[in-house]
Amino acid sequence: MSKTVERSGARLSVVQALYEMEISDKGVIEALAEFEAFWIGREVDGIDHPPAEIAFFRDLLRGTVEEQRAIDPQVDQALAAGWPLKRIEAVLRAILRAGTYELMFRRDVPARVVISEYVAVADSFFAGDEPGVVNAVLDKIARGVRGTEFAGLPGSVKG
Repeated sequence: MSKTVERSGARLSVVQALYEMEISDKGVIEALAEFEAFWIGREVDGIDHPPAEIAFFRDLLRGTVEEQRAIDPQVDQALAAGWPLKRIEAVLRAILRAGTYELMFRRDVPARVVISEYVAVADSFFAGDEPGVVNAVLDKIARGVRGTEFAGLPGSVKG
């Protein structure tokens, strides 16, 4: 299994874990243990859950939760006026938070890869406009927190 595939699996698992934590009030430790023991790389109810790079999964989940106070204002600023993060559907909120965590705190992963990966995660959950929303919001955040990666590209802000 390639590292790329396992990182994609980690991102999908993180979004699922964040969603489950929000709806069930589970903590990070409980969610980590549950996903590692029962979900990641297993078939559950006829659905294959992809393998995941465990260290990456752990970092994304812990980091997204620990840095939520820094992440949420970034997402709120990038969303359309009148649509604060608290009004966004829970899975979409989890995708935006995890993607923003990677953009802000995992500079070892190129911004374009982060955006593309979370758009793919959104595609696995939604058939409507949500993947486009993920693309637009994460692109706006990336240009703000990693402007040098976008220097000279269309839509770049020069300053």
